[in-house]
Amino acid sequence: MSATSLYRPHLAEIARIEEETPDTQTYFLAADLIDWRRAYHPGQFVELSVFGVGEAPFCLAQSPTRSDFIEVTIRRTGAVTNRLHTYRAGDVVGLRGPFGNSFPFERARGKHLLFVGGGIGLPPLRSLINYVLDHRADYRDLTVLYGARTPADRVYKNELAEWHRSSALTLVETVDRGDDTWAGHVGVVTTLLKGMTIDADATMAFTCGPPVMLKFVMAEFLALGLPPSNIVTTLERYMKCGVGKCGHCCVGHHYICVDGPVYNFDQIKRLPEAP
Repeated sequence: MSATSLYRPHLAEIARIEEETPDTQTYFLAADLIDWRRAYHPGQFVELSVFGVGEAPFCLAQSPTRSDFIEVTIRRTGAVTNRLHTYRAGDVVGLRGPFGNSFPFERARGKHLLFVGGGIGLPPLRSLINYVLDHRADYRDLTVLYGARTPADRVYKNELAEWHRSSALTLVETVDRGDDTWAGHVGVVTTLLKGMTIDADATMAFTCGPPVMLKFVMAEFLALGLPPSNIVTTLERYMKCGVGKCGHCCVGHHYICVDGPVYNFDQIKRLPEAP
């Protein structure tokens, strides 16, 4: 697909919708763009248009090695997402992308991988986790720590159950507040990092979640001895155009939609303002 065609919305039909939480759904988009789907990398994002309402950026929530659909997981938070949550299978949206850089999965080859996700921060990490699972021999130990506010707020519940049963990775979950159905760990996700021992120079860590969570997760990563260049996250900005023209996501001379959204902590420290 040419670069020019990335900027033009294509029509994508909603093939099906899966409810993840009371306010979050995963949309499976069918577009006549199979080459497009195979061209993206974990960590990139798309712009979705709800005609008559607006356009908004969403991360690609599945590895390009899986699914015949383009998957995006969307929480109901504003005008575009509220309207999307009224849509049903068969409805049509506009699709532009993929945009941005990607997770450094090539640099991570041969290393231990540690993922820390919080709430709706799991979808972008899921794209890389499943990519790694589909190239399992290229990576060493795979550990996933996932936290949510309550058991009901956990996304991909069926897939989390599969990960628990799998010998290809170690998954540890926690919730801020348990209920009668929850027999697992209770506490914020950073508590799972306390006392952990890792081979810091041979480990890459990936995290995504609410900004307040990231602040404390980054501190724990550094306390574990991880080099800043081995700590990777995505930065949140309103990436309105996706191509570095509108300026909404500008941080100094950086356009998050073009230079990011994936950054390592060494790069983040050099940004002229706190993201």
